[in-house]
Amino acid sequence: MRNLIWVAFTEPVSPGLVFPRSDWPLHITLLRFDVGTEAGADVADVLADLAEAPVKGALGTQLTVGDEAGFGHMGSIPVSLIDHNPLLQGLHEEIVEAANSVGGRIATPNYVLDHYRPHISHHDGKRPKSGDVVVLDQVALVDMAPEGDHTIRRILRLWTREAQEPEERQSA
Repeated sequence: MRNLIWVAFTEPVSPGLVFPRSDWPLHITLLRFDVGTEAGADVADVLADLAEAPVKGALGTQLTVGDEAGFGHMGSIPVSLIDHNPLLQGLHEEIVEAANSVGGRIATPNYVLDHYRPHISHHDGKRPKSGDVVVLDQVALVDMAPEGDHTIRRILRLWTREAQEPEERQSA
């Protein structure tokens, strides 16, 4: 299985960025899912094509940070909720549809579509404040275990508000 995740970064990132799994830039998770190897090596390209129009349509959307909450086991993960926004909700739904179309298995099926709760997890003392406005200006498809290495993450595709085109990772 290949572990992938769509996110909207709220901290600056660059195409092809590789980072430790314990040191994510702040982000809003759009959808985490797995795809089987039968989906093919170019599944990231297929997903990028399927999601390109909705991603471009959502770039530039202003989102408002709401209340704090606790997610995970016994609410042990502090997060800042994102107030409902129809463009963000629509983007999430389009990405769910794209993942399903390639045979994706959604990691948290109880928290998608009507049950989607967009949020920013607090990390390393960083967190937004209630009432802050964040702009949806970086959407990425991230590999959760590039080349089978579960200790790192790699941005496979990145759309930015400035470029409006997916940026591919640089070859090593």
